[in-house]
Amino acid sequence: APESSTPTLDWNSFFTLRKTRRRFQLGSSILTMAIGGTAGAILLVNMDMEWLLTKVPMDPFFALGIMTLGFAGLGWLAGPSLGSALFYTFKRGVKKPMAIKESEFFARIKKNRVDPSNSSLSGNAVPDFYGEKISSVAGYRQWLKDQRAFNKKRTS
Repeated sequence: APESSTPTLDWNSFFTLRKTRRRFQLGSSILTMAIGGTAGAILLVNMDMEWLLTKVPMDPFFALGIMTLGFAGLGWLAGPSLGSALFYTFKRGVKKPMAIKESEFFARIKKNRVDPSNSSLSGNAVPDFYGEKISSVAGYRQWLKDQRAFNKKRTS
């Protein structure tokens, strides 16, 4: 398909949509974590787990608790996929323009980020290496300033 058929996004709209998508992902992560933990607890309580609990060298209460947390963790990990699917269902027509703008954005991040090889873990950490905290054009400009300041501090 020709590129002119896809509507283009301006940067402010892109960042607004990106923030909204992240909220969808976070909300669905919380929901799927609660569902996964609850379903796991119900499943573990109603199943005969004697065969497994005899092999685990700890108190059954703790073993079942850890397994329930595992189910909740799996729910948390499934949340962003579900959230993205919901976001693109409710916001029809933005998937392709967002993908184009996102690849542009990450190319800019990759081009302008600092080299982390000279940073120390204690006092000289790299400022937002992947640009995850950028949520506006002004935030991007601030990120660029932080990258330049880090480079200047590193070379002097």
